[in-house]
Amino acid sequence: MAGSRRKSPGITPDILLRAYSIGLFPMAESAGDPEIFWVEPELRGVLPLDHFHVSKSLAKAVRKKPFEIRFDHAFDEVIAACAEETSGRPSTWINKTIRSLYSTLFDMGHAHTVEAWEGDELVGGLYGVSLGSAFFGESMFSRRTDASKICLVHLVDRLRERGFTLLDTQFTTEHLKTFGAIDVPKADYALMLSAAMESPHLKF
Repeated sequence: MAGSRRKSPGITPDILLRAYSIGLFPMAESAGDPEIFWVEPELRGVLPLDHFHVSKSLAKAVRKKPFEIRFDHAFDEVIAACAEETSGRPSTWINKTIRSLYSTLFDMGHAHTVEAWEGDELVGGLYGVSLGSAFFGESMFSRRTDASKICLVHLVDRLRERGFTLLDTQFTTEHLKTFGAIDVPKADYALMLSAAMESPHLKF
């Protein structure tokens, strides 16, 4: 993992928000490891809101409205699903401490979800943190074809509507690059983040 790591002996929700505001975010080695460390990548993943790319096939899927999309309806269920081990994701960095901290951030109005539902069943979603005019994407999961992708489309639409300026993805993946995600050097990211932190905290 590129970037620096700093051990965190103790962390509170306020410390967590402060960390985001200066370019740090927490991770754990595994779901069973109680320790948390700070990460500050040399190259930061960013999904430019004005260059978000949706493939023709995904745009067609979105238009069909296969799921009911909800916001902030089931935060604990979403983060629990993101923490689950699956065949495609045999391990996860979301431990109990992180789940508890972000649940508190949700209560404070700084953590949010986009959710895909089939009737009463949660079939996909994502969660992240909002601060200033920035949204920091944390994790996503999918139990149906395109469920998490459709949630991402709705996230970007919502961020654009509300005036957000920065969608942070932490790292880039080949999957995220298909949507237009780019790697931003740490110094350039710091300028983008500073500008977003100068904004009043936007309503998600």
